Amino acid sequence: MSRFLVLGNGNILVCFDERAQVRDFYFPYVGSENHVGGRHKHRIGVWANDKISWFDENWDITVQSEDEAPIGSTVAKNSQLGLEIFLSDTVYNEKNIFLRKVTVKNTEDKQKDVKLFFGQEFEIYESRRGDTAYFDPIRHTIIHYNGRRVFLINGRINNRSFDDYTTGLFNIEGREGSYTSAKNGVLPKNPIEHGPTDSVIGFHMSLEPHEEKNIYYWITVAKSIKEAQELDDSVLEKLPEYMMHTTRDFWRAWVNKHEYIFEQLDDASISLFKKSLFIIRAHTDNNGAILASGDSQMMMFGKDSYGYSWPRDGALCAYALDLAGNTNISKRYFSFCNDTITDDGYLMHKYRPDGSLGSSWHPWIKDGKVTLPIQEDETALVIYALWNHYELSKDLEYIESIYNSLIKRAAEFMVEYRDENTGLPKPSYDPWEEKYGISTYTAATVVAGLTAASNFARVLGKGGSSRRYEQAAEEIRSAIGVHLWDEEEGYFYKMLNTEKEGGIDKTLDISSFYGLVSLNVFDVDDERIIRFADIVQKKLLCKTPLGGYARYEGDKYFRIKADVNVPGNPWIITTLWMAQYYIAKAKNKDDLKKATDLIQWVTKRVIPSGLLAEQFNPYNGEPISAMPLTWSHAEFVTTMIKYLDKLEELGLCDDCNPVNRG
Repeated sequence: MSRFLVLGNGNILVCFDERAQVRDFYFPYVGSENHVGGRHKHRIGVWANDKISWFDENWDITVQSEDEAPIGSTVAKNSQLGLEIFLSDTVYNEKNIFLRKVTVKNTEDKQKDVKLFFGQEFEIYESRRGDTAYFDPIRHTIIHYNGRRVFLINGRINNRSFDDYTTGLFNIEGREGSYTSAKNGVLPKNPIEHGPTDSVIGFHMSLEPHEEKNIYYWITVAKSIKEAQELDDSVLEKLPEYMMHTTRDFWRAWVNKHEYIFEQLDDASISLFKKSLFIIRAHTDNNGAILASGDSQMMMFGKDSYGYSWPRDGALCAYALDLAGNTNISKRYFSFCNDTITDDGYLMHKYRPDGSLGSSWHPWIKDGKVTLPIQEDETALVIYALWNHYELSKDLEYIESIYNSLIKRAAEFMVEYRDENTGLPKPSYDPWEEKYGISTYTAATVVAGLTAASNFARVLGKGGSSRRYEQAAEEIRSAIGVHLWDEEEGYFYKMLNTEKEGGIDKTLDISSFYGLVSLNVFDVDDERIIRFADIVQKKLLCKTPLGGYARYEGDKYFRIKADVNVPGNPWIITTLWMAQYYIAKAKNKDDLKKATDLIQWVTKRVIPSGLLAEQFNPYNGEPISAMPLTWSHAEFVTTMIKYLDKLEELGLCDDCNPVNRG
């Protein structure tokens, strides 16, 4: 069960399932801690016709989102109860408040008594110890707390608060949860409980035939009860409708601050472009970390989640944000990298949003030798993306402030961390985090990273360093052509292992192609690139009705079954990499059709709320693995802007991309 809606403001991130139930609630960082944890859910239930019906039962539900703002728009219908319910969800952009407007409509020709229930299941601090839930009779609210984490629940209907409530235990001592006590439409009003606690509140209403009424529900989040109550006061003072309105206005202005001219693209592509920016922003912590995904689903299968900041993913997300004109947000990410880079000049596998080291499966020793547990592309791409940031922002003072601590430190590492025999970068893990060696992709990123470092040094008047980095980049570029090119097969190897005889990995990998083309290691019209592209098109395109491009031949990650027609599951990022190649190579309008076809392939994979998964079932098109994957959305934004740039370059559009005209 992937996520179907994500909302956030840089301090909190709330993720919903396909039934509009909250499944992840992160605070105080985007990605940490998850106080619902994916295992639990915040239920929505309706009591009518003398029976209770929860949203995960007999409801027809469609979760969508608005095009111009990160606001959920859910429709839930139940013909047996004669009710339609409309949910509008958002996270207030100014403060840590989750807001939900619920419109309940009676679709029948008779009067109906209805009670709407909201259930909350928290696992504060990601622990089942020490939680307390209680009813505050003075303020008429429910509070869940554990130490410095507080969640206050409140709501309004016709200027009055909720009618019913209870607190209790769940998933312990044989107790399923307090929501079961709503089966008769009346809650027991248990005022306090501690341990694995939950709560339920209820709103009663009487609906005339075809009448509808609104309920407002909210959760304030803070590090103290006093602060949570002050946030509750602000909702009561400003009113939730006003807060939702101003939040909508803010995000509409944010996403439309640059007037793009989306020629030759359909409404679906334009909508996904804007929603992708919202999703990237929701996954970006205000302290800089960019989360790979807020979807904690995989934790339910005993594995770790995608709730970390990978330097690679983050760099490519920051790159997309910069292209879209959001340089202030990407700047925070580069500052995050400046704070986390090691003294030796490399970034580690992945990080928690607070800057601490994330979990890893890369060992520090291999074949009896000490090895760095890194993917060097994660260091190189940060410097590459930072140069793009500077070209768009021209923030020279910022660059100067992090030159020694980030840029020079990383550049010196990349210069020194090279194989003595080939001149290529020393072994590290590939971008898919599976194989260890000297990969074409990583070598390409190091060329790009050192070129960027050379540019920075030149701008700052450090001529010696500039020449040193430029020379190293050219040496690696040349070595790629000598040691990684297979003239007979017509493509670049995936990887070398110079310590083993015959240590050549000839697996056809699209990342090798993408790295060389996208990072301008070789010209797009280079004969080797043309031959490489032809092989990628033939062998990595999934030959099922779904189509799309796989990562590499024989990819087993979430593989459905072995199939000669399916080199691996189709991914969003890999399919968009091919679109970017067609854009780069285009000489006229007709040449762009292959790119727009792939862009439309992506828009057909998006769910109604605008989320893109990591990969898809090649037979039925169902999302697989994390959803959303922030990197998928970043590549879509990058592809769209490169497309607009190409239109302008070819004279097919006047001022398509006001950001890059700078």
